[in-house]
Amino acid sequence: MYRLLADLVVVIHLALIVYGLLGGLLFFWRRWLIIFHLPLAVWISLIEFFGWICPLTPLENSLRLAGDEAGYDGGFIEHYLLPIIYPPGLTRHVALLLGLAALGLNLLIYTTVWHHWRRLKVK
Repeated sequence: MYRLLADLVVVIHLALIVYGLLGGLLFFWRRWLIIFHLPLAVWISLIEFFGWICPLTPLENSLRLAGDEAGYDGGFIEHYLLPIIYPPGLTRHVALLLGLAALGLNLLIYTTVWHHWRRLKVK
């Protein structure tokens, strides 16, 4: 049971990362989703800039420990998704670059959204 819950946390973690990076594009589908995306995009950038730990990481680790697991070996989730969320060789410098990339990507997306919004208001 704990392993299943830990795997679910990993899937949610990955989904939040993807949404945090690309969720601004959903403006073109449902504008109101920006309300959720903006705080998440800022949170992800802050985590990378300041080297904070996302609360999902300790939650996942505690679930794995509760399920008597020692690590991430075995299983689809661990083998395919964890290296995306926790890449090997992640240094402080790389984390800063990832934070800048996330911020830059979201600035680009929101610049496009802003221009689109302005065109809609002009018409």
